This record gives sequence, structure tokens and C-alpha cells, in this order.
Amino acid sequence: MELEVLDWAIIVSYFAVSLGIGLWFKNRASESFLEYFASGRNMPWWIAGTSMVATTFAADTPLWVTGKIAHHGLAGNWLWWSFAFGGMLTVFVFAKLWRRAEVLTDVELIELRYQGKAAAFLRGFRGIYVAVLMNSIIIGWVTKAMTSVLKQTVLFEPNVTAAAAAASSSDFWLVAVMLLVTGAYSVISGMWGVAITDVIQFVLAMIGCTALAIVAVNHVGGVDALQEKVAANFGDGAQAFGFFPDFDAVDPWMPIGVFMALVLSQWWASWYPGAEPGGGGYIVQRMASCKNEKDAIKATLFFQLMHYCLRPWPWILVAFAALAMHPEIREWTKSANPAGNPENAYPMLIRELAPVGLRGLMLVTFAAAYMSTVSTQMNWGASYLVNDVYKRFWRPQATQRQLIRASRLASGFVLLLSGAVSYYMIVGEVKIDDAWQFLLALGAGVGAVFILRWFWWRINVWSEITAMVGSLVFFATVKTWQGSLPKAERLADEYTSLIVASLTLLLWLAATLLTRPEPREHLIAFYRKIRPDGPGWRPIAALAPETRPDRDLGRSLLCVLLGTTVIWLTLPGIGAVIFGHYGQAAGCLGGAVVAAAAMFKLAGRSPSPLPQPR
Repeated sequence: MELEVLDWAIIVSYFAVSLGIGLWFKNRASESFLEYFASGRNMPWWIAGTSMVATTFAADTPLWVTGKIAHHGLAGNWLWWSFAFGGMLTVFVFAKLWRRAEVLTDVELIELRYQGKAAAFLRGFRGIYVAVLMNSIIIGWVTKAMTSVLKQTVLFEPNVTAAAAAASSSDFWLVAVMLLVTGAYSVISGMWGVAITDVIQFVLAMIGCTALAIVAVNHVGGVDALQEKVAANFGDGAQAFGFFPDFDAVDPWMPIGVFMALVLSQWWASWYPGAEPGGGGYIVQRMASCKNEKDAIKATLFFQLMHYCLRPWPWILVAFAALAMHPEIREWTKSANPAGNPENAYPMLIRELAPVGLRGLMLVTFAAAYMSTVSTQMNWGASYLVNDVYKRFWRPQATQRQLIRASRLASGFVLLLSGAVSYYMIVGEVKIDDAWQFLLALGAGVGAVFILRWFWWRINVWSEITAMVGSLVFFATVKTWQGSLPKAERLADEYTSLIVASLTLLLWLAATLLTRPEPREHLIAFYRKIRPDGPGWRPIAALAPETRPDRDLGRSLLCVLLGTTVIWLTLPGIGAVIFGHYGQAAGCLGGAVVAAAAMFKLAGRSPSPLPQPR
């Protein structure tokens, strides 16, 4: 795919703006440690919310969605749509608690909730584990996705074999250049530069994806022709376009057991950055950057609605256009040949369909998606290393100047480590979906303890340690067991994640009941600061009668149900509008409006007044 002057002008302008923003916020980021990682807790909610959604819109996301649709049809997206309930829990239940905790990272909460050497060890270990292992894997797969986009577009060589392409030394330089460009503004500008750049990047990415979707649908002859060609290619249009899987089909693209495992367990069982049970990760970092609890709730609600309702359909339409134009893509799902990776269908359509101008815009779209994710992961990963390792254990009395220097050095370390992992994932031809499933399975089982630690005083530090260790042990055991079986007899990844989660849940509950609770004084201090609601804190609440919890947990949970209803009705409603099913669209979108009205009305009520103590 050749670029013209207009394309290059768009690309150069974008990178100039990104670097300019980094330089603009350099001095502000140097003011304090809190400014560098949390914007001085003064970020407007709409910037924080847009930064959240921009971060989750990575270079891999459109490619991954295309691969899931090729495997399972539209319903394949339930792997991430199933997280909606947990996301709404974060909005209406946990956002105010996180902001109230005034932590900089989610692992800092560990020593706020627990006490002693075990809590200190867990905080340090988990900070390193997330910053080094999980963070590197995430940056690795989004870098691999960006490399795939470039190789399928401007660096596409039709006469080069897949093996030769995989062995090309250009991979190293691609990784190096992409990470260095992103690191340039991330390291110097801190959270303000990352967040402001995220806003611009998200707008550009949505414009580019929408433009490509329009071009792709028009190329195949419009929406009706799109449906006809996909159905003709696969002989089962109901499975391709069904919002829910077709369980009655002779050969279901997604079995009912897999679907139920996703919907009923994914939101609480798996820890995954951006969709953590109980909140966590860079979502907490953005909430910590907000001015107050109300802004933290607004930011997180904005993120959830944009994340699920606004973004998916442009990607979905391009995926269907690829299936309509290339019937062989469905067969690629069964092939181990990297040349037939269905995830490459998305950038393949950019190469085949994008006119002059849109080519440059699409490269900017993916660069924006890539840079927004990597810059956040760098800043977020460095916050663990500095706040929860360096400041906590090495230099507790460090000055602001020392902390800022350490923050920039930690950002650079995260960048270099992630570059090494990225290169390995590229030359090793690791699929994006494989990496995603690995992280979901690796974090299976810890989600329940992250939720319940806010609402049950009896949970202690050994509950979390047992959950984390048990999850790793069970994951390795189940993975080894599955690997010993013939491929046809292996369980789906969704089943193995549920097995790991269930076993881990039983293990940490047993550990909780067999070990001592946290010291009473520490629990009282936590209760006074966080004011958690619900019956799980009654023994502690009786010792702190002056503390007034919100007493709105029931109403908040109803808002969670309504918010999830809004998402799960809006998604098929928009699809029904696109595909011309206007009766279905009216029913879905009308129901979504009613649910949204009820949600906002309930959410806007003041907490019920508490009776005065006698």
C-alpha cells in the first residue's frame, strides 16, 4: 500500500501534535509525584473517562474482534461483552470507594485493608507481578498487533513467504521505533500528557474506524448485500449475525456451555486490566486522578457506555465485509498457518479498500490506538514500581525530585522490558487471542476476593495470597492436563477458566476461615475511612457507631442491573438499525432508554438519612 503526500501530511501532523502535548506538560509533570501519576487529583471526569476508553481501544482490538467474529460470528464478542455487569459494579459500587481510599494504585489498597509483614509482602510482590509480567504481556500483544497492521499495509510484500517475513530483522526495528516514539512523550509528560493525548487519539481512532466501515460496506454493495454474501459464503447467516449464539444449529459456532460460562462467571472470576472485578489497574489510576467521588463515578460510567455501546460496530462491520469478500477467512480459523491468521483480515481490508487520505488516517487510527494503550501501560506500570516498591520499601523518605526521577526511570524500564517481550511475541508468532486467553485464565479465581474484600470484614491477607497462588497453581495444573489430551478432547478455554476460578474460590474461602482475621483496630480504621455498606461489616460497625456508611448498596445494585440492561439492549439495538430491522431496533433502544432513565433517577438520589445515635 503506497502513501501519497496527503497521507504523509496526516501522519506527520499527528505525531507532531502528540510530541507537542508531551513537551507542553513536561513542567507540570515535574511538579510532584502526585502530578506525574495522578494529575494532582484534579482531572475533569470527561477527560478521565475518555482516557479509560482510549486505553482499552488498542491496536489489537479491531484485529481481535475480527478474529472472534470469524470463529463464532457476532456472538463471539460475548467474551468481552460478558464483563459489562462487572463494569457497572465498578461504576455504582466501587468507584466512590476507590476514590475515598485515596490510593495511587490498586495494590496500595492492600496495606490499607490488611496489616503486617504478609500484607507488605503481598503489596510489593503484586506490584512487581503486575508491572513486570502482566504489563509486558499486554504491551507485547498490542505491539504485535501494530506490527501486523504495518506488515499488511505499508510494509506489505506479496511475494514474500510467511516464514521469510517472520524471520525478517525488520521486526526488531519496528518494535524499537514504535515503542520509542510512544515513550518519548509518555516519559516526559506524566499522566496529564497521557490523558490529554488519549482524548485526541480516541477521537481520531473512532473517525478512522467509522470511515473504513463505510467504505467497506459500500464496496460489497451495501448492508443487504453484505448480509447476503456472508450468509452465502457460510451457509448459516443466523450464526454469523445473531447477537446470541444459535444453540439449535447442527454445528454451533459457540456452544451453549461456553456462552453460559462467559455470561455467568467471567465478570467475577477473571482479573483482566480494564475489566477488573471490583475495579483496579489503570481504571483506579484514572479514578484517583479525578477531583472527587462524584467525578470518579461519572468518568467510569462514561467509560463503560463508550466502551460497550459506541465503539464495537465499526469494527464489526469491517469484519463482516472481510468475511463477505474473502470466504477463505472462515477456514483460516482452523489453520495453524500464520499466513492465514483471521486477525489479519482487518488490516488486509485497509490495504485493499482505503483510498488516498483514508490510508494515512487509518495508519494514524492504529497509531493512536497503539500509543494510547502503551503510554498508559508505561505510566501505570511505573506507578507500581515507584509507589509500591521504591517508595514503600527502598526510599520511604524520598524527596519529590527523587520520586519524579525514579518515575521516569521506571517508565523507561517498563518500555525496554516490554520491547523484549514484544519482539518475542512477534517472532514467535503468538496470536493475540492466545495471549488474551492466557491472561484471562491466569487471573481466574482472584476476582471474587477482590470484590468481597470491600464487604466482608473476615477476609484477610491470607485470603488474597491463597487466591493468587492457588490461581497460578490450578492454572498450571489444568493447562498441563489439557495439554496431555488429544486436541479434539480438550476443553474450551472458557471451561478451563471456570474450573480454575471455582477451585480457587473454594481454596481461598477455606484459607479465610482457617486463619485469623485482621487486627480489630486496623479493620476499624479501614471502616472509618471507606465507610463500606452491607451486612458484612456489622461486627466492625458496632465498634465505630459514629461512622455513617452510605446505606445505598441495594439501590446501587439495582443501578448495576439497569446499567447492564442499557448496554445489552443498546448493542443489538444499534445493530438492528444498521441491518434494517427497525421493529427490533425500536424495542431494544426503547427498552434501553427506559432502563437508562430509571438508572439515572435512582443514581441521582441522595443516600437515605441514618437514625441519630441515642
